[in-house]
Amino acid sequence: MTRSAPYTGQALPRREDPRLLRGEVRYAGDIHLPGALHLAFLRSPYASGQLVACDTSAARAMPGVAAVLGVADLGALGGLQVNPVLPLDHATPYPILAGDTVSAVGQPIAAVLAETPDQALDAVEEISAEIEETPAPPPELLAMQHWQSGDAAVEFARAAHVVAVRVAHPRLAPSPMEPRAIAVLPEGGGLTVWLSTQTPHRARADLARILSLDPAQLRVIARDVGGAFGMKASLYPEEVLAVWAAHHLGRPVRWTASRSEEFLSATHGRGLSSEGQLAIDAEGRFLALKARVEAPLGHWLPNSALIPAWNAARILPGPYDIPATDLGTSARRAHTAPTGIYRGAGRPEACALMERLADAAARATGLDPAEIRRRNLHRANGPRDLPAGRVEGADYVTALNHFLTLADYPAWRARRDALRAGGALAGIGLGFYVEPSGKGWESARVTLEAGRATVEFGGSSQGHGRETALAQIAADALDLTPADITVQHGDTATCPPGIGALASRSTPIGASAVLEACGEITRRRDAGETGPITADTIYTAPGEAWGHGCYLAAIEIDRDTGAPHLTRMACLDDAGQLINPLLAEGQVMGGFAQGLGEAMMEALHFDDGQLLTGSFMDYAMPRAADLPPLTIHKTETLATTNALGAKGIGEAGTIGAPAAILNAALDALAPLGVSELQMPLTSLSLWQAITDASKGCET
Repeated sequence: MTRSAPYTGQALPRREDPRLLRGEVRYAGDIHLPGALHLAFLRSPYASGQLVACDTSAARAMPGVAAVLGVADLGALGGLQVNPVLPLDHATPYPILAGDTVSAVGQPIAAVLAETPDQALDAVEEISAEIEETPAPPPELLAMQHWQSGDAAVEFARAAHVVAVRVAHPRLAPSPMEPRAIAVLPEGGGLTVWLSTQTPHRARADLARILSLDPAQLRVIARDVGGAFGMKASLYPEEVLAVWAAHHLGRPVRWTASRSEEFLSATHGRGLSSEGQLAIDAEGRFLALKARVEAPLGHWLPNSALIPAWNAARILPGPYDIPATDLGTSARRAHTAPTGIYRGAGRPEACALMERLADAAARATGLDPAEIRRRNLHRANGPRDLPAGRVEGADYVTALNHFLTLADYPAWRARRDALRAGGALAGIGLGFYVEPSGKGWESARVTLEAGRATVEFGGSSQGHGRETALAQIAADALDLTPADITVQHGDTATCPPGIGALASRSTPIGASAVLEACGEITRRRDAGETGPITADTIYTAPGEAWGHGCYLAAIEIDRDTGAPHLTRMACLDDAGQLINPLLAEGQVMGGFAQGLGEAMMEALHFDDGQLLTGSFMDYAMPRAADLPPLTIHKTETLATTNALGAKGIGEAGTIGAPAAILNAALDALAPLGVSELQMPLTSLSLWQAITDASKGCET
């Protein structure tokens, strides 16, 4: 836009909130379907085994039961497409129900459809499944890739210092407020599917392919979605079965996962481990990086299963200029719940490795952590070359210096030193991050009529405030007010095809589509066209927008108990053109809360394939009282890779915060000789590190 934009950049309140506060939203579980059958599943209690027999006769005779389904009842079905960002060695299974074998605890074996939820659950209890448990085989290598630049061997040979770190990320349960849910209505030869998903158009295409249906027979609606975080990016076997049952039984079907089912069978996040070695010269310059990433996969692969393994390596060396790199990643399938993208999807893993290495390099060289970053961060705006390809770059040194001035970094150091002088275990930590915002295309349709406009968006929303932001953009482009703009999304029957809300791409790419459609309408209106004017746009971004920023954490650790107390946080985020600062701050705060959760308390644990943390009784999530004060700073360096100049910000907190918190904890325990910690930083793990360090001193 060449003129002043009176609405873009304003912190307008979210137009979605009044509906939410009045309880007027319609989640998939709220859809009223008279006469609907309720779906329930018998699930495997074993991680690996042979299904010897499954007797459903007693279940079929239970009151209210309309059908009991096993794998033989479904016939031949198609598979789920997996995004091939890494080359797969072979095709992977997508079982809707278990066949001759079971491959994970929680895998559906049989399905019951009954008149009420209780009748369905009671009938499940009457199914007799004989399973011969077998030892789970070791994880199977499915995909790997390698990138190189320069001559790492030569650079390591001439290095003054070499540091090495290992980072193991806990496996996480995404835990959106709304669990997976689906409601299916067969009518007029077609099926209307209300689905809690962040990819309604892709879900429609996947359902059509798997069930051999004409896509024109299917309408998928995801109007209101109560959180997703990547967990709802893929189509699940339970959802496929619900649509199959509605189609074949000719009756409405609904299913809402229990929280236990979410822990057992929804996609998990993180769980990656990485090792890195960094070569440094005598002046503190980074010479070479070697890194290896290992990513877990579950017993079946969701659409984006390979994204974390890919991102965790291809983003390296992140914001730093390193002449030589040797990077590898691999992904292995195991007998667990599926793993997939979770807010950040490989970005936090890349950041944690690089930022741990940066702090290790600072200790080896005697430089302050801020100074060693200053010497190695990329300095120029414009394209830069990473081993995995050419990307959009920025002046990261200027961003760091600006942030340290705003945050008053010397005061943070002085307070830490004063606390240490008094005997406290106190530390501060930095985490500089980059956030690639996804690639590809998105679509929009805009109609102008009688001083009002309707924006039909090909993407989707699960709590982002998308309607508010798109209304601001369209209002500026069409010389209207946001109140004159109606925004529609999440309905495959009324909105143009789109990819969905993934990888912080919806504003950079999706809003650019809206901007281009509005631009066409303006040109046609200015040329004298009257009446309703409609413009359809498919916008393909010429490159990937890369946001960036830095997090600073202060922590104190109780010497006797190991209890950590995160006292202060500050951040600077650069997301390019900010559409609505209020929405941006909400995204930063939400991401920070989840980043803190990974860093300090969240972790899923398995024992011989059995999930030990299957409820919120065992799985800790951050509460409001756990969050320290967070001071948010913002800058705006316009992206050059989309029409809007925007970059992603939705994953910033999950990327930068864990690295800063981990570095702060290591800084706090460094005087004791502690040089390695893994997340989550619980009081037990910190106490153990303190105790081990004390024993080492005694010996």
